[in-house]
Amino acid sequence: MHTTVTFREKLPLYGMNDQGLKTLFDASSELLGPGGSAASPMDTILEALGACSMMDIISILKKMRKELITLETDLEAQRAEEHPKVFNAIQIKYTLNSPDCTHADFEKAVRLSMEKYCSVAAMIRASGCVITWSAELVP
Repeated sequence: MHTTVTFREKLPLYGMNDQGLKTLFDASSELLGPGGSAASPMDTILEALGACSMMDIISILKKMRKELITLETDLEAQRAEEHPKVFNAIQIKYTLNSPDCTHADFEKAVRLSMEKYCSVAAMIRASGCVITWSAELVP
């Protein structure tokens, strides 16, 4: 795994992975002047947590032969007051629309992701952050 991040006179920063896929990073206007054209690095970490766990959940539910219509995550994070302002608590709400998935199957998939498979969750927890989650099944 390899990536580069480049600054060219002004924000946003441009990240590029070894397949040539780009990610933009920006900062709040209080930090470096006019901004807001892309997510902050901390935003992308939170988004990566949602995406990583969702990839696991989708894979697990597909192996259970469940049909997925939509799956969404809503993530809320609290950060430390002092620098470095790490995440100290994250709450995740997963919402699944599936015609044939039971709540028990959905919770099992989320639990497997959060406790075993999601590497982003493991890294965040290793920093001391507490991650809690809930799973809602909608018709």
